[in-house]
Amino acid sequence: MSIMEDPAGPVATQVEHKPPTLVKLFYSLGQAAQSGGFDAAIAFVFFYYSAVLGLSGALVGAALAVSLAFDAVVDPVVGSWSDNIKSRFGRRLPLMMLSAPLIAISVGLLFSPPAGLDQMALFGWLAVMSVAARSFISLFNVPYIALGAEMASDYAGRTSVVVYRAIAGICAGVVINAVGYSVFFANGALQKPEGYPGFGWFAAALVFVCMTLCCLGVRRYAAALPQPDQVPHTMWRRLPGEVAEIFSNRSFRVLFISAVVVFVAIGLNASLNNHAHIFVWRLKSEQLQFIGYAYLFGVLLGVMGAPMLQRAMEKKDIVMLGFVLLIGNWVVLQTLLLTGAYAPVGDAALLPIQINAFVAGIGVGLVSVAYPSMMGDAADEHEHLFGRRREGLYFSGLGFAGKAATGLGVMVAGIALDLIRFPEDVGRVVGAELPADVQFRLVLIWGPVAALISLIAMAIFATYSITRARHGEITRALRARPPAAD
Repeated sequence: MSIMEDPAGPVATQVEHKPPTLVKLFYSLGQAAQSGGFDAAIAFVFFYYSAVLGLSGALVGAALAVSLAFDAVVDPVVGSWSDNIKSRFGRRLPLMMLSAPLIAISVGLLFSPPAGLDQMALFGWLAVMSVAARSFISLFNVPYIALGAEMASDYAGRTSVVVYRAIAGICAGVVINAVGYSVFFANGALQKPEGYPGFGWFAAALVFVCMTLCCLGVRRYAAALPQPDQVPHTMWRRLPGEVAEIFSNRSFRVLFISAVVVFVAIGLNASLNNHAHIFVWRLKSEQLQFIGYAYLFGVLLGVMGAPMLQRAMEKKDIVMLGFVLLIGNWVVLQTLLLTGAYAPVGDAALLPIQINAFVAGIGVGLVSVAYPSMMGDAADEHEHLFGRRREGLYFSGLGFAGKAATGLGVMVAGIALDLIRFPEDVGRVVGAELPADVQFRLVLIWGPVAALISLIAMAIFATYSITRARHGEITRALRARPPAAD
């Protein structure tokens, strides 16, 4: 890849990259660690600390929000750092390799608080360990996602890389849920503290193995990718200007702001999933895994269907369809319950909730493939407009949006638990019942409120304008740039 000079600085002229299947398989294991292992494990934390350990919902929400907000600030720093690394392993792998053992240790400790801590000490442990875990996962995930955008350069090929990693994440999520609910949380043990430390260290080991194999499997391909010239200034001098630069691209702004809004809704809903399933729908803890399987099967169909839909639809339309399906998951069954039209409990509730989760999974699968691929397209547009590749910052921006907004959603969920007067001791009693008014407010916040927030995200996202034809124009313009003089 040749280098040319323009007023914005040195830039790599774009050439076509097509990673072999084996490289994509190894690369996908990084997503098994992130969304399959880390995210699946972290999904248990809110319920563990609030319902099982008895920490105030507001304090749980505040601790997790602090960690997500701190992590969101870390993302652009890591993105800029990885954009400017030059090494024999390439730009991205050094940070990915460094982070793997740190993530494993912090995840294990997050699920292993010392016994006998009072409320503030438990809050401190949760805040510190979640900050550590999320910061270290950013050290891996930001360069990892940016590497995926660099591995394939064409409109459809980039989607293929995303599909591989999404499927790996789904498979790892199935493993985490199956082992968690069948081994560590069987027979009502989700409401007992004894199983959580073992579960945490199991998830930590899975994350470490997947990350290590990912780094080893892609090292040669990653090392051979072009490494644009480094910016001469220190990170702290260049980062403000780089951040201002990416926000000057309208396509990035639309993707970023819509992601912020929808992740607030996702954080709010996801934090209350176990509370609603156990205390409203009256499901047993071991039954929750089957909801997870239905959801992950839906995600798999969405992930596999996205490339096929992309042949006939724009990526933007695929994301809009995904949003509609996700919002339906938050409205239909919940509205029937709130109006008293349909309110199954116990075993009778499992199938309708599975169907609901399956539909949501399809929507998430569509979005999880098309959205990152669109961010890669926007990074191409950025190079066309400003003369520099900014994949690291672009995907750190997506990470920032997800984490900061999810943190806000988690904090809102925690405050909501206190406002609706969720009993502090009910979580540790298997079969305990909530008052009807508490159940009503819990379902209202869990579903319709999250859906309303997502509608705002859809309205913002509808203004995105990079089409297949526009991306083709951008790609041709980048390839037509003359090489720099030696």
